[in-house]
Order: sequence, then structure tokens, then C-alpha cells
Amino acid sequence: MNLLQIPVPGDTAQAIYDTMQQVATAETEAVTMNAFDLALKGGWLMIVLLILLLMTIYVLIERTLVINKESKEDNSFMNRIKDYIHDGKIDAAVALCRNTDTPSARMVEKGISRLGRPTADVMSAIENQGNIEISKLEKGLPVLATSASAAPMVGFLGTVTGMVNAFMSMANSGANVSITTLSAGIYEALVTTVAGLIVGIIALFSYNYLTTRIKGIVNKLEMRVMEFMDILNEPAV
Repeated sequence: MNLLQIPVPGDTAQAIYDTMQQVATAETEAVTMNAFDLALKGGWLMIVLLILLLMTIYVLIERTLVINKESKEDNSFMNRIKDYIHDGKIDAAVALCRNTDTPSARMVEKGISRLGRPTADVMSAIENQGNIEISKLEKGLPVLATSASAAPMVGFLGTVTGMVNAFMSMANSGANVSITTLSAGIYEALVTTVAGLIVGIIALFSYNYLTTRIKGIVNKLEMRVMEFMDILNEPAV
């Protein structure tokens, strides 16, 4: 007799389905609860790692928004600057730079303010302004670098202290120590290492992402400086 061909009443099938759903839900809740409880057992160092994680996320979002804003440029900006300078409309060129309000525009404005002086003075003023703009873009990156290097160390510190506590508990238990108690203390101690590595990896990827974006802006700034110096050195038509 084939058991697969035995008809199952509708109520029985529904009851089996509901039971399976309850078991699946209970297992999911248990996993989530266990993960949360495990994080709590990491000790007070988990608070430090949480602070580092929040700082990393904040810097990543804030710097990304700033870089997106500063990287936007008008493709006709340098052509308009060229026309204004060759036509002697210096005030119009300065007004255009201030209205554009990008790192390259502020550097060009600084160069325009030094017109009539030796080329070396103009270039020096532009470079100084460029250093200021780059430092503004790099604001917050030391936080990411610190999180990337400190988070794994904090996690390792939590593991070491947790292992010390676990072995102290084992020593105090004497002959009554059990492998279950020891293993529980060890995996609780390893929680901080896992958390520290996760925070460190997020901070490292965030740091590399932002530095790559900033290098792209720096390359554009260098191109704009070269274009501006060419405008100053070429004769007006």
C-alpha cells in the first residue's frame, strides 16, 4: 500500500501546516534572540564597538553626501572664465566662481584675485587654496582609520579578558567544572572578536571608498588649475 496515496483530511492538513509554520517561526525567533543575547554577553566592550560602528556609519554617509555635492561641476565653467578674463570682465569671473561654489571654482577665484602678480605667486595662492579644499574633503577620514585599526584590537581585548574570566571560573569550580561551562565562557569571549572584525571591515571599506572618491576630485582640481594657468598664459584673441 502506497502511503503517499492515503488521503489526508482538510482539517488535519491545515493543522500540520500551522504546526510547521509555528515551528519555523519559533526557530527564527530563537536564532534572533540567541544572537542578541550573545551580543549582550560580550560585555561593556561591545558598547565601545557599537560607538565605533555608529561613528563609522555617520562619517560614511556624511562624507558621501559632501563629496557628491562637491564633485558636481558645470562643463562650461572654464570656457566662461576664459571669455570673462580675455574680455577684461574680472568682476564677472569672480561672481561666476562664487555662484558656482565648488572646490575648483574657489581655487580659480583665488587665482583671479592674484592677477597682475608673478605667475609663481598666482600658482602658490591656488595651491594653498587647494590644500584647504582637500583638507575639507578629508574631514572625518581619521575617524574611519581609527575605527578600522582599533575595532579589531578592542574585540581581541574583550576576548582575552573573557578567556581569563572563563579560566578563573574553571579554577574556582575545582573538580566540579564541566566542559559545558568552559565552552560557554569561551564562545561568549569570542563574541567581541567577531564584532570587532565586523566593525573594522566596515570602517576599512568605507575609508578606501571615500579616499578613492577624494582622489578623483583631486585629479579634477589639478586639471582645472592647468586649464586656468593656460588661460592666463595664452594671448587673448
